[in-house]
Amino acid sequence: MTSWRPWAPDVAAGVVVLLLGVLEVLRLQTSYYAPDPRPAAILVTLGIATSVALARRLPAAALALVWVVCAVQVVTETQLLMIELAIGAVAFGAARWGSATTVWASALSIPAAAAVAVLWIDSSIFYRAMETAGFRSLVDTTARFSDRWQISAAVLGMSVLGVPWLAGLALRFSARASQSRESQVTAEAERDQAEEIARLRESQARLAQDVHDVVGHSLAVILAQAESAQYLEDVDTRALKQTMTNIATTARTSLHDVRQVLSASNGSSTAPPRGGGLDSLVDGVRASGHEVASTEVGTPQPLPPELEVVAFRVLQEMLTNAIKHGRRGQPVLVERHWEGELRIEVRNVIDTSAPETQPLVMAAPIPEHVGQGLEGMRRRLESVGGRLDVRRREEAGGPTFTATAWVPVRSR
Repeated sequence: MTSWRPWAPDVAAGVVVLLLGVLEVLRLQTSYYAPDPRPAAILVTLGIATSVALARRLPAAALALVWVVCAVQVVTETQLLMIELAIGAVAFGAARWGSATTVWASALSIPAAAAVAVLWIDSSIFYRAMETAGFRSLVDTTARFSDRWQISAAVLGMSVLGVPWLAGLALRFSARASQSRESQVTAEAERDQAEEIARLRESQARLAQDVHDVVGHSLAVILAQAESAQYLEDVDTRALKQTMTNIATTARTSLHDVRQVLSASNGSSTAPPRGGGLDSLVDGVRASGHEVASTEVGTPQPLPPELEVVAFRVLQEMLTNAIKHGRRGQPVLVERHWEGELRIEVRNVIDTSAPETQPLVMAAPIPEHVGQGLEGMRRRLESVGGRLDVRRREEAGGPTFTATAWVPVRSR
C-alpha cells in the first residue's frame, strides 16, 4: 500500500480530468452527429485522463498513449473535446521528467500534432469548439492576418502544447542547475573534510616524530650514562655523583623538550628546544661518556627558526643512532660545513655484535625503510628543501655508519 502513495497526486489529477471529461461528454449535442459520438468520446476521455496520471512517473508512456488516443480519435472521427487541453500536462511532464529521447520526441510531437489537427478537423467543428471554450476572440484576431482558419488552429494548438512544454523544460534545467550547485557544495565540504583529516594526520605524525626524537635521544644518552657508571670504581663517589647529575640533567632537559613539543599548537615547535643549539647536543653526548670529535668549517650563519629546528632535530637523531649502534670506545665524528648550505655529517664505527645493528652491517647504502628515525630525518629535510644520505662504509677500524644531511641556508 505504501508503494502507491507517491502515485496519489498523479492518480488524483487523472481522476479529476476523467470526471470533467465525462461531464463534457454527457453535455454533447448529439443532433450534429450520427451515430452517437459519446462512446468514442468516453474512450478518448479515459485515454487522456490516464496519460495525465502517467505524465510525471512515466512520461514516455504518457506521450505514447496520447498519440494512440489521437489516432483512435482520427479513425473514429470523434469530435474535439475541451478536455483534450489536458494534453498540455503531458507535454509539461515529458519536458520536465522525461529522458532526453522523450524530450526530443515531445518537442517534435507538438508541431506534428498541430499539423494533424489542421488536416483532420473540419472548420465548422473548429469554430464550434472555440466558441464553446470562449476562444472566438482569438480566432477573430488571427483571421485578420489570414483568411484561412488553419492558421488560428495551428497557433492555438502550438500554444496549448508549447507553453507548458517550455515551462517543463525551464524547470528541468533549473533543477539540474540546483543539483549541480548542491553537488559542488557537497564536493567542497568533502574536500575540506579530507584536507582537515590530512592536516590532523600530518600534525599527529609531526608530533609523534618530535616525541620520538626527543625521548629516543634522551633515553639513549641516559642509558649510555647509566652503563658508564658500571665501570666506575666503588670508591669514586665523586664520579658517580657527576654521572647521576648528568642523568638528572638529561632527563630534565628531555622533559622540558617534550612539554615544549606538546604545548605547540601544530605539534611542531618553531624554536630550538633548548639553549646552546647544536653544540648543546654534542656536549650532552660527551657528558654521557662517549667521545665526540666535533669540527666546524666555515662561518656559521644564523638560520630562520624552522631551519634551526630541522638542523637541531636531524643532528639529535644522528647522535642518537651513533650512541645506539656505535661501538663504545670509538669516537663519534661530527662535522659541520658552512659552504653555501649547512652540511652536517656524523660518522661512527658500527658495533657488529649488537643485534639491532645488523641491518646497518649487511647493506650499503642503508635501506630507506630501516628505522623510524631515518625516515623522520628525510621528511624533515625534504620539507625545507634539504636532503639526506645514509650509508655503510668498510674502513680499517671496521664498518662505519655515515649520515650526511644538507640543510639550505636562508637569512632570517
